[in-house]
Amino acid sequence: MDCRKENALSLTVRPVVGSRAKITALGTYVPPQILTNQDLEKLVDTNDQWIMERTGIKERHVLAKGLGVSDICTEAAKKCLATRGIPATDIEVIIVGTVTPDMMFPSTACLVQDKIGAKGAWGFDVSGGCSGFVYALLAGVKMVESGSYKKVLVCGADANTRMTDYTDRTTCVIFGDGGGAVLLEPAEEGEIGFIDSLSEVDGSGGVSLNLKGGGSLNPTSHETVDKKMHYIFQDGPAVYKFAVRKMSETTAKLLERNGVTGADLGCFIPHQANKRIITATAERLGMDLDHVIINIEKYGNTSAGTIPLAMETAVEEGKLKKGDLVLLAAVGAGFTVGTVLLRWEI
Repeated sequence: MDCRKENALSLTVRPVVGSRAKITALGTYVPPQILTNQDLEKLVDTNDQWIMERTGIKERHVLAKGLGVSDICTEAAKKCLATRGIPATDIEVIIVGTVTPDMMFPSTACLVQDKIGAKGAWGFDVSGGCSGFVYALLAGVKMVESGSYKKVLVCGADANTRMTDYTDRTTCVIFGDGGGAVLLEPAEEGEIGFIDSLSEVDGSGGVSLNLKGGGSLNPTSHETVDKKMHYIFQDGPAVYKFAVRKMSETTAKLLERNGVTGADLGCFIPHQANKRIITATAERLGMDLDHVIINIEKYGNTSAGTIPLAMETAVEEGKLKKGDLVLLAAVGAGFTVGTVLLRWEI
């Protein structure tokens, strides 16, 4: 037996009130339109080499006009449910992690509920920046563990190109559109599923990564548009420094308190913000890069969409198998930090 699975079996897992929760299905979606580094060279003063060296990104997907994040979630949810072989009417709760909702209200969860035909379900959105999927996932896990719900659909998706300034060479090369959905259900006897999590926020980081326009503080006006307040603002060095430190610290702490090392993991699935951040964290954990999932070159930073998209990459590459210990980690605007340790039971 693989040593990673032996370690997983020896874990002392925390008790829960109702049932343990596990992921039973996965579905993802990215828009067909692709924006390459060569395309960006025509829009702004940049080049493929500069982008690759600093981010590791080659291309990213762009959502077509007339569509919203609810459409990304809907396509991902349909694939997820088809994989599980159940109708949408079986879904009890829908939770969407996103910072690019179709509109201020109703919530994206409401729109997805209607589009997939999940009659009888209720739901809500979670705003956690790039940690949005992790935060939505943790909310869904607690619902299943409480014993109140048996089928919770969790989506993580963003359409970052909608709020990207393509005259800003430092940010426009980073972001793309896409996302995914997972189904949470009670674990069967002998299965572990979700083991532990560690999350935090540091609101002092809000000045370093934000979108100032359109809310109650700066409602949309000619002035906010003229000042480009509806585009992503990012203090790159500050965000990078925080992300490297916090992703490393938080993941190491989570593994330590569960008696696990990086070598015990089947795979590490981090938020795909920057290849250098990912490799720095893997080195801190003492992980072989063969067990670290990196697909940022194909999708860019899709914020809440990166982890489900990386899950699919891990499955396709044979790096995520039933029984593996899996570590998820994200750092996002807020600043937000979210990490999860689980056992893959599919």
